[in-house]
Amino acid sequence: MNIHAYVSDFLDTQIKKDPAQKVFHQAVEEVVSSLSPVLEQSPVYVKEKILERIIEPERIISFRVPWQDDQGEIHVNRGFRVQFNSALGPYKGGIRFHESVNQDSLKFLGFEQTFKNSLTTLPLGGGKGGSDFDTRGKSDSEVMRFCHSFINELYHHIGYHTDIPAGDLGCGAREIGYMFGQYKKLTNDFTGAFTGKKPNWGGSLLRPEATGYGVAYFAQNMLATRQDSLKGKTCLVSGCGNVGIYAIEKLTQLGGKVVACMDYDGTIHDPDGINEEKLAFLKNLVFTRRGSLKEYAEHFPQARLLPGKKPWDIPCQVACPTACENELDEKAAKQLLKNGCQCVCEGSNMPCTPQATTILKESSILYSPGKASNAGGVAVSGLEMTQNSMRIYWTREEVDAYLQRIMKNIHESCLNAAAQYGQPGNYCAGANIAGFKKVADAMLDQGLV
Repeated sequence: MNIHAYVSDFLDTQIKKDPAQKVFHQAVEEVVSSLSPVLEQSPVYVKEKILERIIEPERIISFRVPWQDDQGEIHVNRGFRVQFNSALGPYKGGIRFHESVNQDSLKFLGFEQTFKNSLTTLPLGGGKGGSDFDTRGKSDSEVMRFCHSFINELYHHIGYHTDIPAGDLGCGAREIGYMFGQYKKLTNDFTGAFTGKKPNWGGSLLRPEATGYGVAYFAQNMLATRQDSLKGKTCLVSGCGNVGIYAIEKLTQLGGKVVACMDYDGTIHDPDGINEEKLAFLKNLVFTRRGSLKEYAEHFPQARLLPGKKPWDIPCQVACPTACENELDEKAAKQLLKNGCQCVCEGSNMPCTPQATTILKESSILYSPGKASNAGGVAVSGLEMTQNSMRIYWTREEVDAYLQRIMKNIHESCLNAAAQYGQPGNYCAGANIAGFKKVADAMLDQGLV
């Protein structure tokens, strides 16, 4: 069999099935295009239709979410849970509250989550969920009423041994608390059915920081392959949520100098770097007051706001896109290379467009896909589940040691898989191959289900 023709026909067939799901198709193509050498060496994957099975979610749940605002007006949003693959364990993946949420975006995220969870080596399947509800501008009471309504339906489909949601874009500790409270009331069961909980009632220390810290640790491991480190490196971070803020914190602690970050209003460029004092201001601004980066530029006169702009034109050695999918395009990739960027370490899911990905992979710089470098969050979610099962709490130092070890192991898995299949140093191919093989082999072991 001509494997390249098989892969091409496979991708064409998927597009014909769901022509409108462009983000999902992009994610599938990104993974499957790396797998030709694996399929050639292991034709059983073709014979048993593993590709055809692995790209279909096991289950998609869709439901309405009615809620009432503070003025008494009734609103109706859409809720979803995509339970993508349980070959390695119960479904695990975040809940996203954002106006962009639809079935296409959640299929893409659930598909990515399946391979990300596989790379952690933890016994977790892949899933994702959310709603087109936007928490911005809503009161705590409105968010609570929405979350309770959301769980009134979703609780039927989740549980500690079935599907364990976590937070994601627009869904933090506040939202997890409201959802868990309603889940507990409906089920009369206090279990680790959610992760991302606050530490005083079952959450893990370092869970909010985990994804951002993991990105920095992965970048450090990448640079170490060239006998280099983050010390003295000028860094850019897009996004200003949990991932972005804590990526800034750990990059700085490891010796980097973060000079820019971004939110909905644009980019702040602070050539002096975001030090400890400025980071404390950012945390209060973002996590407590839910304000805009405009205030940062007003508070620190050396910083300037670039309205509606992304940070990729600013010279740097390390770039960490941590905001959303397809935020870094072909033009931005070329500009990063022109400005001397040495490492692009993805902190969000598929933040680079296909054209940007091609440019970065064909260059000589270090480039990692999000399914590898942003796996720290789900890794510590897995550690939170372990602590819940054992009814114990680990210290920050213990969790951080586990996190560093997991990120190092993921890094090594990517490099080893890439080298084994003739693509040394290609983190994208390595992550896709290593993640795929573990899930595919489990599916073979479990038969046609």
